[in-house]
Formats: sequence, C-alpha cells, structure tokens
Amino acid sequence: MIFCRLAFIHGFGLLFFLVLPFTVVAQDQDSTAVAQDSLLQALQKEMARFAAPEDPPPQRGSTSRSALTTNPDISVIGDLRALYTSEGERNFDLQLEEVELALKSVVDPYARADVFISMANDDGDIVFELEEAYLTTLALPYRLQLKAGKFRSNVGKINQIHPHSLPFPDFPAVYVNFLGAEGLNDQGVSLSWLLPNASFYQDVTVEVTRGPGENERFVTDEVNQLLYTGHSKNFWDLSENTTLEIGLTGMFGPNDTGNTTLIGGIDITYKWKPLQFNQFRSFTFQAESFFSRRNNDIGHINASGFYALASYQLSQRWSVLGRYDQSDKPDDGDWNERGISTTLGWLLTEFQKIEFGFRRSWGDKIDTSYQGIVRVVFVIGTHGAHVY
Repeated sequence: MIFCRLAFIHGFGLLFFLVLPFTVVAQDQDSTAVAQDSLLQALQKEMARFAAPEDPPPQRGSTSRSALTTNPDISVIGDLRALYTSEGERNFDLQLEEVELALKSVVDPYARADVFISMANDDGDIVFELEEAYLTTLALPYRLQLKAGKFRSNVGKINQIHPHSLPFPDFPAVYVNFLGAEGLNDQGVSLSWLLPNASFYQDVTVEVTRGPGENERFVTDEVNQLLYTGHSKNFWDLSENTTLEIGLTGMFGPNDTGNTTLIGGIDITYKWKPLQFNQFRSFTFQAESFFSRRNNDIGHINASGFYALASYQLSQRWSVLGRYDQSDKPDDGDWNERGISTTLGWLLTEFQKIEFGFRRSWGDKIDTSYQGIVRVVFVIGTHGAHVY
C-alpha cells in the first residue's frame, strides 16, 4: 500500500512539472517560483510521512513482545572436521561433526525459552537429537531464577558450554570418564540464587533431574531415586585486568548397579585481559578436578581425575592453548589415562573460527595413540555472547 501511494505521489509530481510550463506562461515568474516551492514542500512532507516506519524499532534487551518480535532469534552452528588417528585401519577421515539449530526468545516479561536441536555424527550417520529445551524465569523475587526442561547441568566449569564454543576440539578425559562423552545433560529443574554479596560475585545452583538415559556414571532409576547436583560459583575482580573464579560441584545419584555414585569437584580459573590491549592480548589458566565414590554390591571404588590448561592470545585473531589430562574411571580402579594436547586457534570473525589440534594419549590399559584435528566452526544468524 505504501509503495502504491509513493508511486502515485512521484507520478503526480512528474506530471505536474511536465504540464507546468504550458499552464503558467502568462503568470508572473515570482508567483510561479513560490507555487513550485510550496508544492515541492508538500510533496516532500507527504513522502517522508509514508517512508517513515509506522512503529519504532524494539529496544535492545527489551523483554516485551509485539507483532515485530514474535519470531525467535534463530542461529545455525556448524562443526566440520578433518581427522587423523594412529589407531585402527582407517587413519584419516572427514566428517560433519555437528550442526546445531538454536531457537531463542522471550515468552513474556516473566520467562524466556531456549531450544537447541542437534544433528550430530554417529559413526558416519547423522542423528537428530533434542539437545536442550528449557524455560527460564525472569522475574522471581529474592534474586532467584528457575529453569525447567532438558538442559546441560550446571556442574564443573565447562559442562554448560556447547562443544563448538570451547577453545579446544575435544573434551578433557576426566569429563568423558566421569560425566560422559558429551557431558551431563538431563531433564528436570534447576534453581539458582544470586547471593547478596557486596564483596564478590557469588551464586549457588541446585538441580533435581530424572537421571540421564545415556551416561556411564548415572542412570535413570526404575524406582524413586533421582539425580541431585549442586554448584557454587565464586568470582573476584582482582584488578581491572585480572579475575579469579573458584567453583565447587557435587553430584549424587543412582548408578547401573542399583547403588549410588557420589562425585565432587573443584575448578579454578584465572584470567588476565588488559584493558588497553584487550583485543590483542589475554591469558587464561584453568584447572578442574573430580573425585568419585561409586558404591556397588561388594563395596565401593574410589577414582579421581583432573585437567589443567593454559591459553595465550598471540594477536587479535590467533591464540595457542596447551592442556594436560589425567583420569581414572569411576567403575574401574585399575584404569588410568593420561594425555597432552595443544590447539592453535584462528578466529577469522566472531562467526567463524579454525582450530588445529594435536593430542597424545597413553595409559596403563591403553596403547599410546596420536590424534590430529582440523576443526572449522561457523555461525549464521544471531549469535549470543559466550559464558565468561
């Protein structure tokens, strides 16, 4: 409709100027100039009125919804890999590791919804999976926030981070052995409380979930045993350039023997990012350790594991990371795995990165192996900030 009215206005103006010379010959030139100027101003005012947006654009960060904001924010993240491994007969491979579809939107002023659908590689086949789908409250009193649905549990430092957002292409061995190949992801409710602490940032999260269906350490129990997890995050600004974070984790739930497993963990993260050169230089030291007590019919098995990494930003787009892993298995007291790895990262833009990774693994019950990975991650659509 606006296009038609604008076309009519333009056509009318053109016709006016074509006819004008033949209709004003006998008129005074000054009067003609005044008439033309008045008509031009009227035409410009009319065109500006129809060209302007009828509704103002939504405010950034607004939680209200209107006819312009009912569609969710949509993004697609792709993870492409070229692999080399010294084990097995097929040493080289190319694969689409995962494509993730993310849908995010406020529901109303009181809640928001997040849905992540994964199309992941499973031995060469593409498997569709609902990775996460949860509702988060936005207006609970006393600094409380409730999350319900299917979500990555708030345990440890990196379990909540999707794999494509990590600065290395593989999970540490302790995460794989203690929490599963892709971390702990379960269905239930999560309640977090931001403590009114004026000295430093501090929050506590407790979760009750049904027990994961595909996890080597915890299972969905046939009776009334659920999985209980808790995490405390404590964050300090040491200076305008450095921060320190310490986290404490606890997990308790049923295992596949009909008994229970208890896992505790601690993580520490130190970051240096100078204000003057924050786009070009930064340093991160991060370490995390887990301890497990797995009860079975004849007693219990104790196990532990940890990883430590250091990452340095070489320039605006290049960074290098080194990591050391060591891990037992909670269900095998004789198993021990160790590994060293390094990753060279190239951040082309915030929507695309390339990583070159190398890893050497060895242990008491495994042969020494080598792995090389080239990973390309791309994002299309909206792209939110990563967890700090």
